[in-house]
Amino acid sequence: MTKAQIAPYGSWKSPITADLIVAGTIGLGQIVLDGEDVYWSEGRPSEGGRNAIARRTPDGQISDVTPSPFNARTRVHEYGGGAFTVKDGTIYFSNFADQRLYKQTPDTEPQPLTPDFSLLSQGGARRYADAVVDSQRQRIICVLEDHTNGGHEPVNTLVSISLDNGEDIKVLASGSDFYSSPRLSPDGSQLAWLSWNHPNMPWDGTQLWVAQIQDDGSLDEAKCVAGGVNESIFQPEWSPDGVLYFVSDRTNWWNLYRWLSPRSSGEIEGVDPVCPLEAEFGLPQWVFGMSTYGFESSDRIICTYTQKGNWQLASLDLKTKQLEAIETPYTDILSLQVANGRVVFIGGSATQPTAIVQMDLATRHIEVLRQSSELEIDKGYLSTPQAIAFPTENHLTAYAFFYPPNNKDYIAPTGEKPPLIVKSHGGPTAATSSAFNLKIQYWTSRGFAFVDVNYGGSTGYGRNYRQRLKDNWGIVDVDDCANVAKYLAQEGLVDGDRLAIAGGSAGGYTTLAALTFRDVFKAGASYYGVSDLEALATDTHKFESRYLDGLIGPYPERKDLYEQRSPLHFTDQLSCPVIFFQGLEDKVVPPNQAEMMVDALKAKGLPVAYVAYEGEQHGFRRAENIKRTLDGEFYFYSRVFGFEPAESVEPVPIDNL
Repeated sequence: MTKAQIAPYGSWKSPITADLIVAGTIGLGQIVLDGEDVYWSEGRPSEGGRNAIARRTPDGQISDVTPSPFNARTRVHEYGGGAFTVKDGTIYFSNFADQRLYKQTPDTEPQPLTPDFSLLSQGGARRYADAVVDSQRQRIICVLEDHTNGGHEPVNTLVSISLDNGEDIKVLASGSDFYSSPRLSPDGSQLAWLSWNHPNMPWDGTQLWVAQIQDDGSLDEAKCVAGGVNESIFQPEWSPDGVLYFVSDRTNWWNLYRWLSPRSSGEIEGVDPVCPLEAEFGLPQWVFGMSTYGFESSDRIICTYTQKGNWQLASLDLKTKQLEAIETPYTDILSLQVANGRVVFIGGSATQPTAIVQMDLATRHIEVLRQSSELEIDKGYLSTPQAIAFPTENHLTAYAFFYPPNNKDYIAPTGEKPPLIVKSHGGPTAATSSAFNLKIQYWTSRGFAFVDVNYGGSTGYGRNYRQRLKDNWGIVDVDDCANVAKYLAQEGLVDGDRLAIAGGSAGGYTTLAALTFRDVFKAGASYYGVSDLEALATDTHKFESRYLDGLIGPYPERKDLYEQRSPLHFTDQLSCPVIFFQGLEDKVVPPNQAEMMVDALKAKGLPVAYVAYEGEQHGFRRAENIKRTLDGEFYFYSRVFGFEPAESVEPVPIDNL
């Protein structure tokens, strides 16, 4: 065994390089079961970020279904999700370039189903998502987001699209600002769906509707069976025997319920809790197609729920309402799909790459179908996350995952403590997890400590914890990120003079606000982060256009709060170096947000770097840009904190340094 070398934190040589990460990593997305076949989407940085649909047949063969250059990605709500579905071997998917729906049989190339409106609006004038196939009526039912009305806000509806004539598009439900989750009852006689209106986001309040389908395919009068302005409904699903189930946070926790209709139960109509538990069976609906449960039979649900940041697989007996834990090696479980005798999901754990796995429910045998990375990395280079709770403002507690530096080849000089990166996740209504993340291991294997914060407002800890951020974005999240850094420094785990904070999108705002309004951090990195809240409120897409009403206050009525919490207006308070990364086609956080901040920092004489990418949107998908971003941030910290990288890193131009 080789003796570990003594070297300063940050100067450790690591086998986990940016080249390795982008070359060997894919993103695993939506899963669809069709008979015995399993389909899923793969985001491939090596193909310019293309989302390909892959299929695994029962004999174990895996093949691409959608040929290049087709890219199965929808721009509904800009964040997409629910971009494809499969029925009896035929795939229906949204293609990113023109946003048309395509139909593809096993023996044919993809053929466009819907008309071409791409010339009327950049990014696709008509966009489709969350489709379900109505075989009885030879049609698809899905969400349509229509951008053909000029400069006005796009219109969202539920529509049917004929499979014989894709120009035959009929509106089934309209009038609400947003729709999702159309679900057909097993006999095809009823449709359930969710809707919500400005200023709510889907995790604030949604309504669950049910309507009879009439002979001509239109809907009878819809009935709201659950939800409201202050109740968030997630993932309605019909059981095989025609009972409607859903997840609601009406008791603080996103728990499972069922709607007792006289038709399905013979009982008095009402909502029945299925599994009361201080745990979350739901997720914030940033994208379409999310799933945390499914039916193995009419009497049994296979589900996943989260407690204290970790996810658990379980079996729920619908007759006895008994919940039985199913042991797996995974702490993060997503995109769960269930069929008779098996469950397929995306599983993540602390030290293994995320994978699509299939479990035999009788034997509990787990088979890995596809890994996000085939890289085999010695565990001696991996840091295992530690779930921590730490004190924060108002005598409250907040949560995070702490990763100490770890590299079997190195130890630090006696008395030295590691630099720390505090990661503020995006959203902000979202959560981080302990799933294996090579980008985190990139840092810890070089001698950085890393803490991934589930600040107040994060999901996974109940509605009350989520509501901590109500009217308090830029305060609660910033306090929690500052307090976890101070806590770790006080515990002697990190160097209090080398604290950095980094985040993307909403996390980028938290980063910039922490650097501006708190005197804790010595450097920061903003990935497509918000610096001017007013600009965000007046220049963003429909889905998030009223999000800030609940996070800050109604605009323009509370213009004063937007100004008070915008880092751009207080650059005189900023006194440390910052690096900015930005996609030039970002419609969620436009480039001018970063550029205004960069110009202000340059004028102030502070060290600042700006790395902009042509062709990138909100989040970077191209391999070369992912690599440039990781290495660029590392190079920036090496100059700021004064350590020498163990290997050559492409420099980033830094003004005022």
